[in-house]
Amino acid sequence: MPSRGPGRAALGLLAAGMLLAGACAPVGPNYTPPVTKAPDAWHSKMEDGLKPGSPQAAELARWWVNLGDPTLTGLINQAVAGNLNLKQAMARVRQARALRGVREAGLWPTVDAGALAQLHRDTASGDTGTIDQWYRAGFDAGWEIDVFGGVRRSIEASQAELEASQANLRDVLISLTAEVALNYVELRTYQNRRQTAQANLKSQENTYGFIRSRHEAGLVNRLALEQARYNLENTRSQIPNLTSGVEAAMNRLAVLLGQAPGKLSARLAAPAPVPVPPPSVAVGVPTEALRRRPDIRRAERLLAAETARVGVAEAELYPKFRLAGSIGLAAVNSGDFLTPGTSGVWSVLPSMSWRVFDGGAIRSRIAAQTALQEEFLLAYETTVLSALEEVENNLTGYAQEQMRRQSLRQAVDAAKEAEMLSQDLFGAGLINFDSVLDAQRSLLSFQDQLAISEGVVTARLIALYKALGGGWGALPPAPSPPAPKAPAKQ
Repeated sequence: MPSRGPGRAALGLLAAGMLLAGACAPVGPNYTPPVTKAPDAWHSKMEDGLKPGSPQAAELARWWVNLGDPTLTGLINQAVAGNLNLKQAMARVRQARALRGVREAGLWPTVDAGALAQLHRDTASGDTGTIDQWYRAGFDAGWEIDVFGGVRRSIEASQAELEASQANLRDVLISLTAEVALNYVELRTYQNRRQTAQANLKSQENTYGFIRSRHEAGLVNRLALEQARYNLENTRSQIPNLTSGVEAAMNRLAVLLGQAPGKLSARLAAPAPVPVPPPSVAVGVPTEALRRRPDIRRAERLLAAETARVGVAEAELYPKFRLAGSIGLAAVNSGDFLTPGTSGVWSVLPSMSWRVFDGGAIRSRIAAQTALQEEFLLAYETTVLSALEEVENNLTGYAQEQMRRQSLRQAVDAAKEAEMLSQDLFGAGLINFDSVLDAQRSLLSFQDQLAISEGVVTARLIALYKALGGGWGALPPAPSPPAPKAPAKQ
């Protein structure tokens, strides 16, 4: 055959296949993003530092800076660099990108190189001296032409899953920054509560010493002494639990930073105030929050992937067109193998297959995939509603906790005054010791509740920032996959 024959035939069939594939639109539904229904404004009232204006991008991207605590900022920066869950999410993005490449390869032919040397002798005729020889080397190619778009739909699904994994990475990042901040607030809250308990313990020790000296002088009875002692020991018993809370919060922070528990103990041992929220917080409108939320983006992309897979399933209803071919050299003698013009061989084999009966399996798979698509649509709508609920709850919680904190501050001021008055009146013999104990217990209780409320206010704000989709600005560049380790020398 002329040498130009195989080239022209192969190129002609290749061009025809590409034209055939390009001329046919993929089967299955074309994806249309769902319409997101959101109210025009938040239901919760804008009060106690909340305002309806749209927040600045920088204000939400690095919201923890608004709390004015350099230690917290440093911890979040370390967590973004070292958190293992975040690194896992980055690895999932790389995996999704690689899987998309696998799907894209399905659009192209596969080419294999091979060689064969065969020696054969037939002894049935009694001739034992003749050996038949066959030598061949060349390339074999195969291509399934994507006429009905099954491969293109699978690529579409893989691309959507890649984008879903990228949205998941942002979701992990937002959750990480919030979790670091919440645990930091919890740590400072436990430390402040312990300080309050220790200060009250010292005051009650002084009271107990005073009552004991009066008891020894016969000025008070044994009941007053024992009441002072159980009040003292009750306060002392609260400190170990608070210390456990301090240690647990520090250990959790260390793990969030990708470090072993206990690594932050020296750094965070000194008590510090709970970070104070800024005087005003802009929350914007619901549609803005929904656009920022990576969990909603992820749910929408997963819906897109499952919609594309309906097309993958429907493509199985149609014929499959394949093109196979080979080109190379062949000879019956090794000496002729490379002789120009005598050893060239080629072949082209177009084929078609069509499953005409399978007991309804293909249509059942289409129905199952369509139902899965509907499930992911409902999951998307659920995610949207949950996001709106989360913001509304934290708007209300933040405002209401600030009101509670203000009342507790007034209660603490009154309890301090009552405790001092009770000491003076008891010393003057105008009231019994029960009133002093009640005043001390009330003071400790209100101070403890105030310390908790200070932490809850800031924690509510952190949860609100997270619900609004804040924290996405800390995303580091995706690291390259680790290089494979060299094999150990034997």
